[in-house]
Amino acid sequence: MKVLIFYATYGGGHLSAANAIKEIIDLKYPEIETEMVDCMEYVNKIINKLTVKAYTDMAKKLPRAWGKVYKYSKKGPISGVTKTSNKMLALKLKTLIKKIEPDIIISTHPFSTQMCAFLKKHKKIDVKLANILTDFQPHQQWLVKHEFVDYFFLSNEKMKEELKEYGISEEKLYVTGIPISQRFSKKYEKDPIIEELNLNKNKKTILLFAGGKYGLAKNNIYDFLEIIAKDFSDYQTIAISGKNEKIFNKFNQIVEENNAKENIKVLEYTNKVPEIMNISEIVITKPGGITVSESMAMRNTNNCNKSNTGTRRRKCRIFRRK
Repeated sequence: MKVLIFYATYGGGHLSAANAIKEIIDLKYPEIETEMVDCMEYVNKIINKLTVKAYTDMAKKLPRAWGKVYKYSKKGPISGVTKTSNKMLALKLKTLIKKIEPDIIISTHPFSTQMCAFLKKHKKIDVKLANILTDFQPHQQWLVKHEFVDYFFLSNEKMKEELKEYGISEEKLYVTGIPISQRFSKKYEKDPIIEELNLNKNKKTILLFAGGKYGLAKNNIYDFLEIIAKDFSDYQTIAISGKNEKIFNKFNQIVEENNAKENIKVLEYTNKVPEIMNISEIVITKPGGITVSESMAMRNTNNCNKSNTGTRRRKCRIFRRK
């Protein structure tokens, strides 16, 4: 059996989900051949490069505008342009599918689903299609040509009810949660992690993310770090800036200005997020489906989220001081 996994690099979540799916298939079913492909990179490298850059620039610099684009990509002219362009690009994707001859195609991004559904509608391919919805609410783009998709894997029961109302058969809908790495299901010894990070084992730990590699939560996350630096010396904090030098420098500036070096440790990119989550009492991050699912898997029951996408501000309980 062959499994082809399509993803796209508009944000890190789609790739993370694809990696998690491949990881578990390779682990549990070694006899199955798996292959991962960035669908947009494959069909047109130039378009992929331009659209990824446009996505990241808008999400970082114009978050409110990006929120409107996200909203109107569900319906209206932006939705129509997306669907039309994906039809045009689908024919090149057909070449790859014919070459690999997969038994099932799993998509962690709606663009590949739309292209495959278009090919299936016109009898260019005959293969099972599966959607992995990587958020807590269904976006309209996932539902284009849904009658040609065989399986929808969802994060929660409410999504299932919404898709049933949309007209999708219940037999196609599976509530499985969002795929995450098996590393977030492991138990870790806390003392070695605390020692490695030079932390105080007698203090509770706050974990703060800048919002992925593009720093999508950076404006509000600076506010949070400043509040922590000023008012929460009884906690210790790990602030992860990711691969973003500006955010790394800003984090360190906030720590320096508030004389908080003893209580706040700023890290750049790290591959030890599961271990750090394991020693943390609370995770503060943007409301991305992957990170929230990882936090819940690590049993951080006080996890809360803050977004810089123009939504109403919400305070976490930890910041409600009497």
